[in-house]
Amino acid sequence: MKKPWTIYAIQHSHTDVGYTERQEKIKQYHVDFIRQAVQIYREIRSGNKPEWVGYKWVCETYWPIEAFLSKATEEEKQDFAEAVQQGVIGLSATYLNMSELVGKELLTSTLTRIQQYAQSINVPLESAMTADITGFGWGYSQVLADMGVKNVITCIHTHHSMFPLRKKQTPFWWETPNGDQLLVWSGEHYVFGNDLGIQPGLGGKYTIKDELALTNGVSFEEAEIRIPRYLNRLEQDGHPYRFVPVMLSGLPTDNGSPNVEMMQFINKWNEKHGDEIRIQAATLDDFFAELRASDEEIPVYRGDWPDWWTDGTISTPMHVQVFREAQRVYEKVKLLDPNQQIIAQETIVKMEDELVLFAEHTWGYHSSIGEPWNPFVQELGVRKDAFAANASTLAHTALYDILEAKGDALLAPNRPLLYKVTNPLWIVQEDYAQFIMEFWHHNEIKDGFEVVDDQTGEKFPAQLRTASRGVIVTVPITLQPKEERTLRIRPVQPDHSQSTAYGADLLCSDGIIDIAPIENIPAVRVSYDALETPFAIVKWKLGEGIVSWIDKQTGEELLRSDRQHDAFTPVYDVTKAEHVQDMGGVRRRMGRNRKGGHAKVSQGVLVNVEPLKAGDVHAEVRLTYEVNGCSHYSLLLTGYAQTPRIDVAARIHKDSIWDPENLYISLPFGGAVDEGVQEPWVDKVAAPLRPRIDQLPGSLIDYYCIDEGIAYTDGKRGVAIALPDTPMIQLGSLNYEFRKLHNDPGVSEEPAHLYAWTMSNYWETNFRATLGGFYEFRYFVNWGEQYKDPQVALDNCLAQNKGVVAWRVKEGS
Repeated sequence: MKKPWTIYAIQHSHTDVGYTERQEKIKQYHVDFIRQAVQIYREIRSGNKPEWVGYKWVCETYWPIEAFLSKATEEEKQDFAEAVQQGVIGLSATYLNMSELVGKELLTSTLTRIQQYAQSINVPLESAMTADITGFGWGYSQVLADMGVKNVITCIHTHHSMFPLRKKQTPFWWETPNGDQLLVWSGEHYVFGNDLGIQPGLGGKYTIKDELALTNGVSFEEAEIRIPRYLNRLEQDGHPYRFVPVMLSGLPTDNGSPNVEMMQFINKWNEKHGDEIRIQAATLDDFFAELRASDEEIPVYRGDWPDWWTDGTISTPMHVQVFREAQRVYEKVKLLDPNQQIIAQETIVKMEDELVLFAEHTWGYHSSIGEPWNPFVQELGVRKDAFAANASTLAHTALYDILEAKGDALLAPNRPLLYKVTNPLWIVQEDYAQFIMEFWHHNEIKDGFEVVDDQTGEKFPAQLRTASRGVIVTVPITLQPKEERTLRIRPVQPDHSQSTAYGADLLCSDGIIDIAPIENIPAVRVSYDALETPFAIVKWKLGEGIVSWIDKQTGEELLRSDRQHDAFTPVYDVTKAEHVQDMGGVRRRMGRNRKGGHAKVSQGVLVNVEPLKAGDVHAEVRLTYEVNGCSHYSLLLTGYAQTPRIDVAARIHKDSIWDPENLYISLPFGGAVDEGVQEPWVDKVAAPLRPRIDQLPGSLIDYYCIDEGIAYTDGKRGVAIALPDTPMIQLGSLNYEFRKLHNDPGVSEEPAHLYAWTMSNYWETNFRATLGGFYEFRYFVNWGEQYKDPQVALDNCLAQNKGVVAWRVKEGS
């Protein structure tokens, strides 16, 4: 005789901040949800509601608990803690449902808040749940494991996404980068229990498409059809267990309250069908206790779990750029002031609060595409953007306070041209310090200057350039971990003895030098067809783009010979809607593609070249392209004399277009194909991994949200490309087609061409409808033998994205 089925009904409220209401209203809702849950517990404890006995509710995230605790009375706090201790209310080791923008430091710090609360009430924190979101950077698993979390349950929303393993309602062991293991259950959608009918009258056909009429939600009789039918299907699909979890909400909406009426259904069902199918209200720990007691063998998988939904971030590319810089400054603040002697913990928490609310997975109000002019849509969009802006303000204010405490010389007459430069990181930084001064200093140094170490007298190469209302001196510098140096800029009197005409002078009266020198060749020079440094020759062609990138040390071509587009060429696609009313429909029909079958794809072509200033440190050239969807697209290339590095800044004026569109930038590095394309590595939540190799079976392989950059290596040499501004990379085909998943046949033979996916507005609900505006996206390309180790290459990306910290100081600082 078969063991009876057990359905673990896990009621929770999906935390979705800004999709259905203003963020502060959502917080108010969730605080009250916890108060309702506490009141339910009180009624059960008092014996006033014996029919509610067995009810349980799970706090999906800690953000609402934190808000509740800040407002609750002492009695409410005590009763909540008691409800958790008694297992009536369950905790989850999740702060919010995050996008993959969140870095390891921020993730660890916010999850530590949950851990500390659990410890304060003597409750083990062993389980985490996520709802809606569709993946996690591999390093996320390590952060959870390091906190002592043992279990994770997911409720993936398969709209424009998919669960891994090509199967749901199944467990696996997720091995972390350090070899720990989390027990994961990949479950159904977070309102699946509603559609089964477990919450009386509050289900529908969102997750179950069948012939039932459902005239007033899901009736008990319709649940009697759906539940056995579902369990029979699980058996047919080889489900080896006689239990299964289902999530449900107390109301048929995101951000729904507790609803004890679930117990009416459960009690009635168990009385009638409990011998064959028993339903039990449960917490996460209840379910995982059952799973861990099972004798069934559970497979082990190791690697990344790419999130299909992080592409929402690039519908607001400007504010993602602001967020990423703010997160880097937040990390610098914690490194520069580790003991919080200058910046109070309260300030750090405020910074984190703004950062996580921007990185949270909701990317706007639900009708942002259908009615982008709606004041509420625009208000919610501005509020989302404000989280990035507020984080930037808080982070930079804290950094400035630290620098002031370290002797920052603020505006005053007769300040010396004296600068501190420091490396706050745990790795070596080989970078270019930017010493910024006001425009009136230009006259002091325009005719000559030198940069020297104030302690040792060592001289540094340096180059001057003017900027808006200021002057910038660029100095190449290498700093050991935590090293700090003091550099002085000293004016030098120019030597006018050579300022005359002579027979070998190549400077013509029109001021143009376009005769090739045969001696005293500058270290870095540009022409109308190439940029040459001691380490590279980069060539381009009008009507095409950047066609060659030669490593001068080896003579090797760094660009792929099978590339589809030249280096840093823009690739644009747009899927036209038939009419305004179809702006949402044309997007919905894209499914797992990010464009329609009738998308028009075009690439930019190089139309103009402008060599700019060259000096002892660097030279610059501007390449201008014509590309659909943009009023302007140009590349500023900066080549350096001291290091094998070229910086590329893509400057864009994007047209405002309502139809769904994408803009990619080609990064076809990896070496000559006939010699074998070098192996790509990326970092995700500080975990290095190989995309399309180190990841879960059946997971996304088209695109990835990365931390710092991408490295190509063959074990002998490598290329490191830092991406400070655009975290999304595309490796899958740019064509509309059936999408392949990890471990699918033929994937290993695909070319996996690399693109920076800079912006998109394809989603039909909460993406920003227009991408119009001005942007600059930076890319720092480095290469050589020192990057043969993937971790070294990725560390270099991190160091360059963060940059050295430089500030002006007073004498004697």
